[in-house]
Amino acid sequence: MGLLESGARVTDIGTVPTPVFYFALKKWTCAGGVMVTASHNPARYNGFKLALGDTPVTRVVVDEVERRVREGDYKKGSGTLANADILPEYAEFMQGRFSGALGASVVIDSGNGCMGEIAPRVFSAIGCDVERLFCDFDGSFPNRGPDPAEYDCLGALREAVRRRGADLGIAFDGDGDRVVFADERGDVVMSERIFALMIREYLKNSPAPVVYDVKSSSIVKRVVLEMGGEPLMSRSGHTYTQKLFLEHGAALAGELSGHFFFRELGHDDGLYAALVVASILKNSGKRLSELLYDIVPPPVTPDIRLDCPYERQDEWLERIAELGRGYEITRIDGIRVEFPFGWFLARKSITVPQISLRIEAKDEESMVKIKNILVKAAPETASLL
Repeated sequence: MGLLESGARVTDIGTVPTPVFYFALKKWTCAGGVMVTASHNPARYNGFKLALGDTPVTRVVVDEVERRVREGDYKKGSGTLANADILPEYAEFMQGRFSGALGASVVIDSGNGCMGEIAPRVFSAIGCDVERLFCDFDGSFPNRGPDPAEYDCLGALREAVRRRGADLGIAFDGDGDRVVFADERGDVVMSERIFALMIREYLKNSPAPVVYDVKSSSIVKRVVLEMGGEPLMSRSGHTYTQKLFLEHGAALAGELSGHFFFRELGHDDGLYAALVVASILKNSGKRLSELLYDIVPPPVTPDIRLDCPYERQDEWLERIAELGRGYEITRIDGIRVEFPFGWFLARKSITVPQISLRIEAKDEESMVKIKNILVKAAPETASLL
């Protein structure tokens, strides 16, 4: 791992969304950077997102940083600190790329996070009619939690879309790299359905690899294959998804959580994803619900969280693995058991002491069957399923 030499220039770009941080790194060809962010986590959390070179930072690198800090094993010297406003250049880039989204009516729910200023500015600049919702900065998140993938927190967005008769509802997470959508009826749309819509757009003229996370509904793989692409399953988590995405030169990558990666960027960006969807709507002349009518997954649960201390998680997962004897088991991330009639996944949460569960089945009867199998092996899941 390289270190900054004495005399290095450090630039403070202020309070910006994480995708703007990525944009600045590429625009200025930086050696690396640090973003102070809790991402989608509640206000009591915070941390650092590191960028070193062009590849995602791995656990090995993080452990090495920790060792060097603990042991004082780093160089000391002097350098320069400058302040710079990268937001105008970021906005100009977005506006130049998406002028075709003119005319859409959108409600933007920033959840008091970092997209509250830049997202409405860009959408307004390309001619969209914008209603702002929770767009003032407030790190205590007084109006909803900072994770829009918790769909129950989006009631205000849904109501605003219906009241206004808007074409699209857009909800960002705390640092702006995740995004969730509501259609013109105010119904929140599963991230996999939005991702499948993007896949159809991006692969319509040129089939390519597409990366999706292990938690994703089978609808994603189905649409990739329909479009002649190559579906690549990834371990859940930003680093793992981006690594596979870059290694294979994929056109797109997507996660259940609302992360969407684009080949032309080389990373994920919530605002870019929102503009892609708005552009698809504009060019199609259809409503979002019409575009999604045949992108319907089989019965699938949301991401279910079970509190489980770190020291018990391996034991818990192995107990679940016993259910898979005689069936196909994937261990790319936790335990995913493939039945002839569906699948279930149990994996460790990356950020909190919990086990994450998800089930998909070919029909409701099969869903009940898989749930019963899971509850028999792990009775503590009964109240959650």
